[in-house]
Amino acid sequence: QVQLVESGGGSVQVGESLRLSCAASGYSIGSTCLAWFRQAPDQEREGVATLYTGTGYKYYTDSAKGRFTISHDNAKNTMYLQMNRLKHEDTGRYYCAARLSRDCSPFENKYTSWGQGTRVTVSS
Repeated sequence: QVQLVESGGGSVQVGESLRLSCAASGYSIGSTCLAWFRQAPDQEREGVATLYTGTGYKYYTDSAKGRFTISHDNAKNTMYLQMNRLKHEDTGRYYCAARLSRDCSPFENKYTSWGQGTRVTVSS
């Protein structure tokens, strides 16, 4: 069984930083696609960042570029999302996801392994 568990969510104010973690069990994150998705209330789930661990390729949605950083630690079998200069629009539930592929396009339907999500609330 593949299990992904997010942590690190919480409530912060605009301009502050937060780091999300996603621990994997029953699955090695080496040479695979890792991703972070976000779902705001009454909105569709959106791909925020992806990473192919085989080459280090990274993708960020426009709203995340320059502020967010996706990374991983193979020794800990954990992936991270560092979020800086947070905005109110970043509020939502964040999910980590993975798939055994080098195609790390940020589309929800391509990922079959998901965490339960962790809430991030950014207030003014």
